[in-house]
Amino acid sequence: MLKIGIFGVGHLGKIHLSQLVTMKDVEVVGFFDPSDANAASIADLYNIPRFKSAEELILAVDAIDIVAPTTLHFNLCEMAIRNGKHIFVEKPMTNTIDEAKTLVKLVEEANIKFQVGHVERFNPAFLSLKGYDLNPMFIEVHRLAEFNPRGTDVSVILDLMIHDIDIVLSIVKSSISRISASGVAVMSDTPDIANVRIEFHNGCVANLTSSRISLKKMRKMRLFQKDAYIGIDFLDKKSEIIKLKSPADEGKFTLDIETNSGKKTIAIDNPEIKQTNAIRMELEMFRDSILQNKPVAVTAVDGLMAVDVAHQILHKINKTLAEEQATK
Repeated sequence: MLKIGIFGVGHLGKIHLSQLVTMKDVEVVGFFDPSDANAASIADLYNIPRFKSAEELILAVDAIDIVAPTTLHFNLCEMAIRNGKHIFVEKPMTNTIDEAKTLVKLVEEANIKFQVGHVERFNPAFLSLKGYDLNPMFIEVHRLAEFNPRGTDVSVILDLMIHDIDIVLSIVKSSISRISASGVAVMSDTPDIANVRIEFHNGCVANLTSSRISLKKMRKMRLFQKDAYIGIDFLDKKSEIIKLKSPADEGKFTLDIETNSGKKTIAIDNPEIKQTNAIRMELEMFRDSILQNKPVAVTAVDGLMAVDVAHQILHKINKTLAEEQATK
């Protein structure tokens, strides 16, 4: 039985808690949240004690689930690591690059499991492509959300775009050669909308657009590679593959098109989507990594890479804004 404590029972924390209390081989020992309102709502739903301090809860458990504001991640992680506790921490792993680098070093030195909550890795639409050879040369991403004051403690880069940064870095097996970015703060003190171009040494280019001031929601990624187009809809949980027909595509829907080099036949495939709960799956894999001594699904190094790229983007945006101000 894995004894776990949860830090932060706001909107997302409540979702985590609802999964953990029904999970096999898991005992939720308690929670810590400085908000009396959050704590009261949990008392009404679950018979789970509220701990008076973070230290007290850490000492009472085997593992912790951190769903607190990003600015608190580093201190909670450091405290738990120094006490030999396993850690699941929501994205972004930390608020700064230096904090992320320190945590990677501490995790390497400690005998613990450390998993970062990049939940889109477990989205059914993305999972449906497992086993398919993804080797994109161009990636187009749009992640749009309606404005919500929750999450504005960090920029749209660390709030929303970091999901897609992590996915892109997990797909493109190459180092980054150049980043270009622009962004605007509209409703908060940090960028609320941003457009980013990431160029990789293997020639792949990724264009990412994120906004938290949109009138409609969208979470789509399009991959273009030599032999195929792959569309991923993270919001509606659908995916499609369109490619030149091969013998393995017999029985699939096909379409003939005329090109300058003659008639081509393309095959259209909609991979089977297995309806799964992404948050539950990532938490179950965290549990299994501890109880069965398996590798974690998203490592501290993965978390560091996403934070690093996110801050490179923020630096580019801030530099551009400063240059614009200087010319006025």
